[in-house]
Order: sequence, then structure tokens, then C-alpha cells
Amino acid sequence: MKNIITKFSAILLLLIVGCSEEKVEGLDYGTVSGRVVKAVTFEPVANAKVFSNPNSSTVFTDEDGKFTMSNVPVGDYSFEAQKDSFNTKFEAVTVNVDSNTEVVFELQLATTNNRPPDTPVLVAPADNAVNQNLQLELKWTGDDIDNDSLIYEITLRNDLNDDVLIFSDIEEEVLQLTNLSFGTKYFWQVSANDGVNPPVLSAVRSFSTTAFPDTRFLFVKKLSENNVIYAGDNSGNQVQLTPSNLNSWRPRKNTQSNKIAFIRSSGTQNHIYTMSPDGSSAFKVTNVVPIAGFNSEYLSFSWNNSGDEIIYANFDKLYKINVNGSGLVQIFQTPDGKFISECDWSYDNSKIALKVNSSNGYNAEIYVIGMNGVIQDQVISGVPGAIGGLNFSVTGTKLIFTRDISGFENQDYRQLDSRVFEHNFSTNTTTPLNTEKPAGTVDLDVRYSPSEAEIIFVNTSNDFMSVRNIQKYIIGTTTSRVTLFTNGTMPDWE
Repeated sequence: MKNIITKFSAILLLLIVGCSEEKVEGLDYGTVSGRVVKAVTFEPVANAKVFSNPNSSTVFTDEDGKFTMSNVPVGDYSFEAQKDSFNTKFEAVTVNVDSNTEVVFELQLATTNNRPPDTPVLVAPADNAVNQNLQLELKWTGDDIDNDSLIYEITLRNDLNDDVLIFSDIEEEVLQLTNLSFGTKYFWQVSANDGVNPPVLSAVRSFSTTAFPDTRFLFVKKLSENNVIYAGDNSGNQVQLTPSNLNSWRPRKNTQSNKIAFIRSSGTQNHIYTMSPDGSSAFKVTNVVPIAGFNSEYLSFSWNNSGDEIIYANFDKLYKINVNGSGLVQIFQTPDGKFISECDWSYDNSKIALKVNSSNGYNAEIYVIGMNGVIQDQVISGVPGAIGGLNFSVTGTKLIFTRDISGFENQDYRQLDSRVFEHNFSTNTTTPLNTEKPAGTVDLDVRYSPSEAEIIFVNTSNDFMSVRNIQKYIIGTTTSRVTLFTNGTMPDWE
């Protein structure tokens, strides 16, 4: 008997060892995890029931909508997520051995017995409000009887063109509008969406922006790395005309065409553009030949009186072009290869004043050419230091400019004592104007006023690092120097 028991025990041991060396089919497992969220808003859905077919086990999501199902036999499943007030969602899942499979359920709210949102009520601005700022807030109220989360969409139109602006995925009941246009009537409407029912539209309201101010002056401010063009009035009020993300400078207004021409960076080149007085309708005039020469910020161009042509320079060549971009023609080339930095076209379109200089900005001259390209008058030459800012009087008998009488020259084109000079062509004399310039400062970028009784210019410290201010002075009147705008350059007064 003892022998029989011993033999049976040995056989049983062999069977156990044999079974431990072979894997039993169907005992491989993996893990399934994921989230249950609301469709559209992706908010988590807590206490949602998640299970599979074939059935493995059942779990419920936590407050973040997350779930984990462990020890799921490998294989293909159809997983199901359920929650009251939501449509059931199915997702196909393949479970692999010793790995985690992730799945996301986006549950749609059940439409049964779910009511649409209330009609949004527009609050501000009031309907038909006028003189609104170019930056303002749209406000409204919205509600949903089922307490569904609402997503808003705002549609904005205007009475100037067919542009339609759509502002989507708004969760708050407010929208900040910026960069609106002057003197424009806008129409706005709000759409409320609960993610279940069709969107509900509000009534349509309108408002009108303030009219463009009566500005006489143009100038440039440096914002970050870009030059930005502004308009201003006699009271010091300022309006930004060009966007801060574009480098735009040297504004020149033509009253006949009611357009402002200016220089703007375009890729690696600088080109001449035009725009309306309010900064809209920017148009690129030059395309083939850019404006170029010594130091782009010291370059200038000029309109003809009628406002249909512009002259500008490309190094040693002077070009004329129609403001629509056609008719480009070279009209002059310097005889000695000097760069043309500045030009001014007389009011009667009979002659052009040019400031030319070497590639470093010095060895400068000012002379006048006729429309045939022949040099008629020599204003100044053979003097050291910087020269600039030339502008004809309306009669063409005088020319105003600035000159650094210190004769200082360096690689940074710094000026130490730049003053305003006036050349009289009738007497062929050049005399300094006593503008009562403070010691240690420089006057730059001088222009006649429309009446020529005053001049406008830039004043700054001769360290060339201090704030630059735009000032005006009544010619021949003591203590008449006043500051119009701070932190401004390149003024124009047409």
C-alpha cells in the first residue's frame, strides 16, 4: 500500500510540474483606460458607466471623467459609455497583452426633452449708438433652461464693404473689439449654441464709430522695433494710422489726391505705398525698383502738386512713377555716383531739389535740377557734416534745410549742432534761421507750414539717444518755439 501511495504522489508531482511549464490559453491580460467627456465642450463627465461586450467588468468615471479597467483578457471588444441625459457611445477597442489601450468617449447630450437656449439679449452698446470708440466691448446675456453650457458666435458687418467678421468659440458674454474704422456703421448679432439644438440668433443691433478727427500733422513714432505713422491735431491728440507690426515711415500727404504716401519695409526691400488719411486702403506703388540709398530712415520722396506722380531715388538714380504703379521712368542720374538721399518737387512741378551724399552720408550737396535733368542751381556743397530735410516754399523761391555747423562726422551719422537754414534763389544767399534752438540740441527734418509763416521740425539732444520731440516755430517771432508732440520724428504739415 505504501508503495502505491508513493507512486501516486510521484505521478501527481510530475503533472503539476508539467502544467506549470505550459501557458494556459485565454489567461493573457491588458488594461483599458480613458476619459468620458462632453462633445463640443470636452468637459469631463463624472459617474459615467463604462463596460464592454464581450463583458469584462464595469467601472465608473471619476470627477475628471477618467476610468481604468484592469485585467481585461486580450481580444477585440466593443466598449460602451452610458450616462443619464446623454446618448450612449460605443468605441471599438483591441486589448493587447501587458499593454494599456486608451479610449475617449465624446458623449452627445440627449436631444429628447432638451430645450434650445433662450434668445441672446444684446446689452451694449445701445442700439444705434453713435460716436463709439475704435475699441469697445460688445456685451450680451444668454441663458439655457436645461443649464447646458453655451458657446457664442458673433457676426460683425459694416456699411462700407461686404466684409464679414466671425468671432467663434466664445464662452463669456463679452467680446473686445479693436481696430475698428472711423466713421463707420457696424451691425452685430450673437448666436448661442448649447451643443444639442440648432443655434439661436439674437436680434441685430448697430452702432457707429466716431468720425476721423481733423488732423493737420503727420509724424512717426518708434514702437518696439517698428516705425509707426500717426496723425495729430493742434491740441496734441494723436491717432495711429499704420499697424504696429509693420515698419512704416516718412509720411507725406498730398491735398489734391487726399492720400498719404509713405515708405514701408517689404521683405528685404523698402517700397513706397499710399493710404487714405485714416490709414485704410494701403496700396503698394513701387514694385520693380525699390527706394534705396544711404540709411533708409534718412530717405525721402516727393509728390507732384496734382498728386498723380511721385519721384524717388534708388542710390544714384532718380525715378518718376504714377501713383497707380505704372509709368516708371528714370529721370536723372548723379554725374559723380553720389547717392540721392532726399528730393523735393516744386509746387509748379518745374524743378526738383536733391540732396546727394557719399555712401557714408557725408560729402553732401544740395542742388536743383530742371525736369530735363540739367542742374540749374547749386545750393550748398563742400562743407563737412550732415545736411538734410530740404523743402521748397510754395512759390519755389526759397528752400529750407538743416545743416550741422559743427562739421562733426562719425560712422553713426551723429550730429552735434544742426540748425535750420533757408536758401533764397532770387538772391542766391543761404542764411540761418534763428529758431532759438537750446544749446546741446539739434533741429532736424524741417518743413514749412502751409502758410510758410511757421516751420515744423524735430528737436532732440545731440547725444542722439534722448527723446525726440516735434516742435514748431513762428519765423521771426521770439519765444514762439513750442512742442507739438513728444517722442515723434519725420513730421509733415501740408
